[in-house]
Amino acid sequence: MNERATTMVIASFAGDSLALGAHWIYDTQAIHRAFGRVDSLMKPQPNSYHPTKQEGEFTHYGDQTFVLLESLATRKKFDLSDFSSRWKKLFENYTGYVDEATRGTLAANASGKKTEDGGSPSGDLAGASRLAPLVYTYCNDLPGLEKSAIAQTRMTHNNSLTIDSAAFFAAVAFSVLGGAWPVDAMEKTARENFKDSPILNWVKAGIASADKESVPVIAEFGQTCNTMDAFPGVVHLIAKYQNDLHEALIQSVMAGGDSAARAMMVGMILGAYSGSGGLPEEWLSEMRKEKEIVELLEEIKP
Repeated sequence: MNERATTMVIASFAGDSLALGAHWIYDTQAIHRAFGRVDSLMKPQPNSYHPTKQEGEFTHYGDQTFVLLESLATRKKFDLSDFSSRWKKLFENYTGYVDEATRGTLAANASGKKTEDGGSPSGDLAGASRLAPLVYTYCNDLPGLEKSAIAQTRMTHNNSLTIDSAAFFAAVAFSVLGGAWPVDAMEKTARENFKDSPILNWVKAGIASADKESVPVIAEFGQTCNTMDAFPGVVHLIAKYQNDLHEALIQSVMAGGDSAARAMMVGMILGAYSGSGGLPEEWLSEMRKEKEIVELLEEIKP
């Protein structure tokens, strides 16, 4: 399991790094014109949301996930206070993009709200996309994983659908690491734990679309950051490319919009399933923090 658990984390970061160049471009034809088929790590354009970033770096989602990984490696468990402190320090002199959820959370913390109560009301799926290091740390402790997944999400995205999405994908990743097929894990988790939630219908819709082309399907579901748009697109990519992590991440980018949050979730689930053979060597060698990620994972060693 350890090899697949490691790949799970690296693939989630790789999805974010692959998405960096074309992140938040909603016009899929514009992505084709600017980048062609995005199958390598690319530098964002000067007029993008990430003009200070270089190829192989992360969006602000990946940067926050890396901070979470550092916290886990230091504390050997999820420590909300430690993660919050590191997270706030990240943004003290941050030169990358600072999204609305981050600004709202920082403002609430500055006004005196407690960490557990200061999360923005944002419904963006990105709040749940930082999960992979937690799944790695708690790969033998599902209750601990669910509790920490909810807490880390609520810290910045205090929205019920985003929080439920974190619990869902954490449980799915846990199940896949335990040997389940990704589609089976999604169906079972939705049916048993989310039967009264919109999640059940999003899972059904995403799986039912697996025989269709990804770019138009994701456009139909919604390319935005919002959980209700992004969630079924994640399910679609996992179901359609269950045995092809490489293509799943490429198609997430080619579908435009918030490709980074989608790709982090897809990378986590399919990385847990496929193991290291699913990622091109050049993605790993060109990802600037790949060695640091592996070293931090070694410090956790579940």
